[in-house]
Amino acid sequence: MALDLVPAWPAVGSLAGGAGAIGLALAIREHRGRPGVDWFLGVFAAQATWCLSYGVGLLVTDPTLRTALEATTWLGIVWTGIAFLGFALEYTGRSDVVRSRLFAAVVGFGLLSTALLATNPLHGAFWTEFGMDPAFGVSTVSYAFGLWAYLVVAVETVLVASAVFLLVDTLLSYGPLYRRESAAVALSSLPPGFALVAWTLELGPVPQLQLAPLMFVPHMLLDAYAFDRAEMFDRNPTTSRAAERTAIDDLADPIVALALDRRVVRLNPAAETLLGVDAETARDRPLDAFLDLPVEVGGSNGERGDGEGGARETVEGGARETVEVDAGAGAGRRTYAVSTSPLTDPSGTRVGYTVVFSDVTERERRRQQLEVLNRVLRHNLRNDAGVVRGYGELLADRLEDPELARMADAIERRAGALAALGEKAGTVERLLADAETSAVAVDELVGNVVADARDRDGDATVELDVERGAEAGADGGESVRDWTTRVRADALRAVVENTVENALVHHDGEGVERDDGGAWVRVTLGRERGEDDGSGEADRFVLTVDDDGPGIPDHEIETVESGRETALEHGSGLGLWVVAWGAAAIGADVDYAEREPRGTTVAVSIPVVDEE
Repeated sequence: MALDLVPAWPAVGSLAGGAGAIGLALAIREHRGRPGVDWFLGVFAAQATWCLSYGVGLLVTDPTLRTALEATTWLGIVWTGIAFLGFALEYTGRSDVVRSRLFAAVVGFGLLSTALLATNPLHGAFWTEFGMDPAFGVSTVSYAFGLWAYLVVAVETVLVASAVFLLVDTLLSYGPLYRRESAAVALSSLPPGFALVAWTLELGPVPQLQLAPLMFVPHMLLDAYAFDRAEMFDRNPTTSRAAERTAIDDLADPIVALALDRRVVRLNPAAETLLGVDAETARDRPLDAFLDLPVEVGGSNGERGDGEGGARETVEGGARETVEVDAGAGAGRRTYAVSTSPLTDPSGTRVGYTVVFSDVTERERRRQQLEVLNRVLRHNLRNDAGVVRGYGELLADRLEDPELARMADAIERRAGALAALGEKAGTVERLLADAETSAVAVDELVGNVVADARDRDGDATVELDVERGAEAGADGGESVRDWTTRVRADALRAVVENTVENALVHHDGEGVERDDGGAWVRVTLGRERGEDDGSGEADRFVLTVDDDGPGIPDHEIETVESGRETALEHGSGLGLWVVAWGAAAIGADVDYAEREPRGTTVAVSIPVVDEE
């Protein structure tokens, strides 16, 4: 036989397994303090005790010493499984279980087994009828297993299987991140585990020979791979599990996890404070028992049901409604935005829902204050400016003194500007609100805006150039250029109107395009094709407004482009903001540039959005 070439090969294999355990322990000791490392050192200590005791015992013929070495072998068996489970728990981020009473009971079982090993001659709990039974030239022994020996093997098998399950669960849960490490360590426990069970059940042609210590050789090779090639302790699942816990528990926003029947499964600390109940008390109770929500989680999309408090909307996911809650402790009532979304497992099966409460109290208060201020100011501006403008017109008509008439005319014009400012504030309020998109013919909209501008200011020159050239069709021929896009019509009109209006209103009468220096504006509309290079850039309409006025101060353009709130010295300030906010509402880009020899060029790039 090939095995005959290696004298006492069972002893050599056992000693090799023990030496491997010591070598790996030395290799990972520099990682002490990292999750699972100390427990893995305990695993290697137990395995080394197991393998070395058995290997040396196979070379010993003295019955007394052989009995002592067999007891030491069992000591390694007892503690290998316990230490391996401790490693798996801590390595996979379950160190809280290691400190639990359940794990303390497991350690207690190990201590009791150790005591029974030391006193086995008194009660025979591990074995009786101990005798030398040589095989393959080594001192193997035979004995009758006691009840506690079978119990130890059964418990150790369960512990190792539990540890393997935890490692496999990590492999499945975190994908490729820890796949090699977890797989290697999980597989490494199988060869010695099966060998131990086979020996205990006296399976095989030589039942007195325990092959488990020899099976630690492939076990050590797999562990060495995990430590070296896979960098096992440089990154471990504890990080991911801790991130999962803190992602919920450390958030300031209250979060509630619900089962499919809408009963509470988990609360984070912020949710406990909001609901005024601890997680243990709330668990397995309906969320409605603690809070009257404006929406009901679950059900079919759009489904409405009648319940206590009237009609309630059933939300499938992503809803955002608000609910007011008495915060107590003198904090008054707080307003929370309620957002619900489905919880799914890795296969995509729905397993529950999450409800997130975002404190929007200050935001809602500011919104209400701004709405009130906006409406009051607009109302007062419109009414009072109208009164002032009317009196200004009367004064201008009745005064004979040219200087006084000029002052009255100035009053009339400034009052008109104030009234227009109030109307523009209304435009801003509409732009900042949500609105539906619709199909808009850009060329028609621009044409209407230009026509309105000509009607308002008959002395100004407003030119319009729409580049209506043909473009290549899908069949290679030419087709009429399409000017339709799907955007917010009110926002697009506000952009075009204010761009043209700013150029006319702030013209100083010293232009260069007209002989009399009067207001001149040219509006050009074209369409640019997107880059056909796979970048995904779509076609865009380009609106260009040129004027020969005094230009826009750089600091105002910088203010609007940066979004900073500052005092505006130029009268076009609010108009520039309307252009900026309107462009943001339709996804357009606005660029300001100086025009030679005088004036400003404003380019607005408008996205082309089809019906889909």
